[in-house]
Amino acid sequence: MPALATGAGHEPGLYELLAALPSQLQPHISRPEDNTFLQDMFGERSLHSLVKIHEQLQHFEKSKPVPVQDNAAILAHELSEELEGKSANEEIKELLKLLTKLHIESLLKVHDTVALKNYDPELPPLPEDIDDDEDSVKIIRLVKNKEPLGATIMRDDHTGAILVARIMRGGAADRSGLIHVGDELKEVNGIPVDDKKPEEVIRILAQSQGAITFKVVPALKDEAPTKEPKVFVKALFDYDPKNDNAIPCKEAGLAFKKGTILQIMSQDDATWWQAKFEGDANPRAGLIPSKQFQERRFALRRPVATLPFQRTSSRRSSGFRRSFRLSRRDKKKTNKSMYECNKSEIYDTADVPTYEEVAPYSRQSGAKHRLVVLVGPSSVGLNELKRKLLISDPQHFSVTIPHTSRAKKNQESDGVEYHFISKSLFETDIQNNKFIEFGEYKGNYYGTSLDSIRSVLSKNKVCLLDVQPHMIKHLRTAEFKPFVVFVKPPTIEKLRETRKNSRVISSKDDKGSAKPFT
Repeated sequence: MPALATGAGHEPGLYELLAALPSQLQPHISRPEDNTFLQDMFGERSLHSLVKIHEQLQHFEKSKPVPVQDNAAILAHELSEELEGKSANEEIKELLKLLTKLHIESLLKVHDTVALKNYDPELPPLPEDIDDDEDSVKIIRLVKNKEPLGATIMRDDHTGAILVARIMRGGAADRSGLIHVGDELKEVNGIPVDDKKPEEVIRILAQSQGAITFKVVPALKDEAPTKEPKVFVKALFDYDPKNDNAIPCKEAGLAFKKGTILQIMSQDDATWWQAKFEGDANPRAGLIPSKQFQERRFALRRPVATLPFQRTSSRRSSGFRRSFRLSRRDKKKTNKSMYECNKSEIYDTADVPTYEEVAPYSRQSGAKHRLVVLVGPSSVGLNELKRKLLISDPQHFSVTIPHTSRAKKNQESDGVEYHFISKSLFETDIQNNKFIEFGEYKGNYYGTSLDSIRSVLSKNKVCLLDVQPHMIKHLRTAEFKPFVVFVKPPTIEKLRETRKNSRVISSKDDKGSAKPFT
């Protein structure tokens, strides 16, 4: 191995050698994968931190101050007595006056106390009467401050032993790396816990201050070190662990509000996840109910009776609307047999809002635009809003072209008014979930396909789409990342006025000329 080049007259430390090693070895590496391996290994931050700590400890060992005497107060007292009988010149008087001052005496006593004290850590002695057949034990000492230790315990139903149930990510126990899930607690601060309940052990820990000593039997298998997960969810409900009787430890719970972004740190427990607030500098995680557990609890709170799912040809369903195309204003609103996205309504009856997985997103230059989804009550003006946006900038905004199974008319062109396909192909696409919405009108299918949305986005345009609210979940994907805009209706008085102006309802002077306002 070549000698490392260093500056003249400078003896490099281990940290400098480690930092220079990859570049020094570069000419002697023949394979790119070897170079990548060395760069990753020697560039690891944790390795650099350990080397820095090692160098600091070595420097401390060489330069740490050692007291010359540990009886300075006694020497000062003896000196004072000896000077009392000497000739009383001014210098001796001044020295005697200094040595008899209270703060000088106190300072020398403090010096002796510090000099006599040993500040190196001392582990408690191992018991001498250890049985050879007894399980190997670990003696662990942790310093407790204001934060909790970050671990929960439980009693084994079969053996009665007190076991570590979980380690909270980022807590004191996790950062120490000494306590693991499954470890059996034998003693806490010298107090045996074999015959105690978990609540009693927690009380002992709560009353302990400073250093806490644990005697544990290690679990058969230590947890493998894991990197910090990057799973983020948005909470869809409020949660306060103080009001949750099911949580194993209320103090370990994490309270949050609806809309909070949480980073999931661990999903090892099927019932209780570990999470922290997104962007929080505090690494300590807290307990939150898992998605499956919270869904079960919400489902139990709901009324048992539900409306039966049915389709009738007489009712007007929200799955098929005039808004498939802006130009389709001549279609009547009667005799429509509706079919939504596959099993969508059945899915809605069981859909319980708990958490929605999210991810940080920043649109890169040249990336496709995000889908814009408009939702609102019937006749609130979604079509008018889309029409005005299209007129304002037709090069930037666009709408989808719907599919239909009906025959093409003479004045129509395929891919302009509609995409014309056969009824059998339409039904095949329905089974393959290619439509976000579809319906049947006078024996013909009409629908908006996912490919039609992709077609607009591929042209680097903003796709404007209005769907029923229960369809939004099918569009909230990593592919579309939609902006969802809710168009709020005006007041009843304003709505009545606008309908009167558009002759949807009649005025007092024109009774019966239009359908009544409801």
